[in-house]
Amino acid sequence: MIRTAYIEQQRGLQDSVITLGSMTEKAIGRAVEALRNQDSDLAQRVIDGDQAINQLRWEIENDVLTLLATQGPMARDLRRITAAMMIATELERMADHAEGIAVLVRRTADEPLLKPLVDIPRMADIARELLLGALDAFVETDAESARQLARRDDEVDRLYEQVYRELLTFMISDPRTITRATHLLWVAHNVERIADRVTNICERIIYVATGDIEEMNRK
Repeated sequence: MIRTAYIEQQRGLQDSVITLGSMTEKAIGRAVEALRNQDSDLAQRVIDGDQAINQLRWEIENDVLTLLATQGPMARDLRRITAAMMIATELERMADHAEGIAVLVRRTADEPLLKPLVDIPRMADIARELLLGALDAFVETDAESARQLARRDDEVDRLYEQVYRELLTFMISDPRTITRATHLLWVAHNVERIADRVTNICERIIYVATGDIEEMNRK
């Protein structure tokens, strides 16, 4: 009976992490959609939803501490349970990046976009795809999938460099665009950081699966 309860607690913890990941992925998508359409109301929904994400993250941390205190997990179980708390922290910070994008949308909603958005939404699509893949790898404790996902962070980095160069060109050509270009640079940086945090999750998954620390894509 005790072992059954322990297994159920671990499953509940995993389910909470997956729920948090889904909430975060949706927040990222909505924030970038709000930017694309200069939709202040949608941006506010992202901002308002951040509290629920924060709350779930704290609940996960509390559940982890309870498991550690009452069950004394060892070896892979210990790595997996502590990884859940680390991953929850990364997810909450990704949601903060999404909230940051939404705040910028609210601040600039009355201004026309400097240019049609192509690369920033593409960056976000890749980051969300990587995030969902990392959550699957966490459920399956799949180190090889985690490695492959982490390597794709380079795709986001290349797009970020492209956005940076393009926006810098706008600013040099016409100083009147500096404020709007800077806002888009902040957005792109937030998305790039989201992808970096997926890499952090992948490193944690590899550690759970193998017991080895592998640093991926160190810049």
